[in-house]
Amino acid sequence: MHRARQHAGTRSRELRHRLAHEAARLIAEGGIRDFHHAKRKAAERLGIHDDASLPRNHEIEDALREYQRLFLGDTHAGQLQVRREAALQALEFFAAFDARLVGPVLEGTAGPHAPVTLHLYCDDADAVPRFLGDAGIPAESHSRRVRLDRARVGEFPAWLFSAGDTVIELTVLPAAALRQAPLSAVDEKPMPRASASQLRRLLAEGEEAHGPLSDAR
Repeated sequence: MHRARQHAGTRSRELRHRLAHEAARLIAEGGIRDFHHAKRKAAERLGIHDDASLPRNHEIEDALREYQRLFLGDTHAGQLQVRREAALQALEFFAAFDARLVGPVLEGTAGPHAPVTLHLYCDDADAVPRFLGDAGIPAESHSRRVRLDRARVGEFPAWLFSAGDTVIELTVLPAAALRQAPLSAVDEKPMPRASASQLRRLLAEGEEAHGPLSDAR
């Protein structure tokens, strides 16, 4: 009985490993942004229908980093540099809203299709679309689900627009949310985020962001 359980545990780990790496490949090559969608599509492609074998989001993220390091190398590093430079310009442009960079561009896992994702902080729901309109920037409105903390999850206004070859996504959160980073969908810990000064320093140092940065006020 013990040996059977051990064998089942080993098989489950092997399946999770295969699924995590297939999901990472789909994200890196196919432009899929949602980890849940990627793991479901990976399971379908591999013919695995056991939900217990689905990898956790952090396992997919680890596999994605490994894939990018092994197969993309300098290409990925160059693309990431371009997106971070675009992110810095966006942070400076939206400085009035205490803009913070979040997501794959900051964390170093952004693929060629990943948008630059900013969180803006403002209690006036019309301020951001008014700002975009005054600047002559056409933007598509939608909403983004954000977990502010373990007790609060909400749908918040978001805008998507293009700046040259880069897609920018803005999510507008309450001003008070600046005090504490929202929780990451990957590991449910406070998500890494960076102000313009922090990103400028990161670019100057030429480093990858692998964990939470101290959040400058």
